[in-house]
Amino acid sequence: MPSPHQKTLFKSLQPALVVFSASLFFFFEFLQMNMFNALDPSLYKTFHLTNSTQLGQLSACFMYSMVLFLFPAGILLDRFSTKKVILTAMFSCITFVFLFSFTKTLGQGEICRLMTGIGDAFCLLACVRLASRWFSPKHMALVIGLVVTLAMIGGMVAQTPLTELTKMVGWRLALRFDAIGGIIMWFLILMLVKDFPPGMKAFFNSQHASLEKLGLLPALKQVLSNAQNWLGGFYVSLVNLPLMLLGSTWGGWYLTQTHHLSVIDASYVTSILFVGMIIGSPILGWISDKLERRKIPMIIGAIASLAVILAIMYLPHLSFEDLMILFFALGFVVSSQIIGYPLVAESNPAMLTGAAEGVASVLIMSGGFLIPVFPMLLNLHWNHLMKNGIPQYATQNYHLAFLIMPVAFLLALIAAFVVRETKCLSFEERTEKKVVTKQADQTEEMRELLEIEMV
Repeated sequence: MPSPHQKTLFKSLQPALVVFSASLFFFFEFLQMNMFNALDPSLYKTFHLTNSTQLGQLSACFMYSMVLFLFPAGILLDRFSTKKVILTAMFSCITFVFLFSFTKTLGQGEICRLMTGIGDAFCLLACVRLASRWFSPKHMALVIGLVVTLAMIGGMVAQTPLTELTKMVGWRLALRFDAIGGIIMWFLILMLVKDFPPGMKAFFNSQHASLEKLGLLPALKQVLSNAQNWLGGFYVSLVNLPLMLLGSTWGGWYLTQTHHLSVIDASYVTSILFVGMIIGSPILGWISDKLERRKIPMIIGAIASLAVILAIMYLPHLSFEDLMILFFALGFVVSSQIIGYPLVAESNPAMLTGAAEGVASVLIMSGGFLIPVFPMLLNLHWNHLMKNGIPQYATQNYHLAFLIMPVAFLLALIAAFVVRETKCLSFEERTEKKVVTKQADQTEEMRELLEIEMV
């Protein structure tokens, strides 16, 4: 029998255990999304690809299915057990990662990437859903920052460690080890995740009943008509772009071909992008919570991101150390994106958190549709030079493709200026505050009228 002290300790730790064990799914999926820096050369040769656009298309298949299923994922999470949804989605992902290791054609690979991307639609939404139940709004940015930090570690594992593993055992066996790791995480989630805190079942059941009473279409209308969801989603999508482009597929090629780094050194530089996110996400989340502001940190994050990407693009003669510093700085400043998630959660009723985050996440991950645009711009003025079956691009080719990112940061800055401040208060807290303020104003008006009548 556990002692009273042990029960108290477990009760205090349980919110963190629930949310961060669920975020293992996010860790696993982020590894899948960013593995192409490690697998690019192997896949290029295995599938007999002839240009970078085909590789970009294979990578983007993951994004296509994820974006298509994000909104349905949010609706499902509002209506069904979060734990069961996580376990089902993650099992599907593990299965198709394993099957991908046996593919022999580009078409087979694209099907597996499409199916793996469907599971990814659920991972962050599920974590935000659980965090909104287990933590107060005043800690949401920090908690989501830590969840994203764990995902970034997955992105980091997809760089140098996966590159080394692929060189040692080949990409097929490396993916099978990847799937085995996913199975271990699946069992941890099975044991530790709970849908809601003890004693809160009746409250969440009544919330679910209210949602059912509202109906699906009115709920969707309410979520879709809320401009905060759109602005928050656009901001995160635009600021997240460097992770999708440099951390996922093209960072390794850019560094080896324009800065002449070795494959391993290039993987160190792309890895440090995720280290910046790992450190920046909880720090910027904590600062936002401490200031009780969402808008100002988002504005500063967009401006800083623009400055750093321009430095990477145009500073001459960057050394390995310079690139490590700049990529770390880029990862740190783009971690301001995590503030968009609590902003959306705080801008909607608690019972619509999943659907609202689903709408925002559709916009967030729609940035993945720009992945094929990047190689299209690369190929625009390419001289068709090949080396060992791999296309060779000039610095000017990369600069043209890189222009996507500064434009995205400028648009993110506009979104951050337009969005309304929530002051780290939930929708219900702000509504209650407005009612109390209105009652106080009415009381004051009545008092003034009585004083006038007495005079």
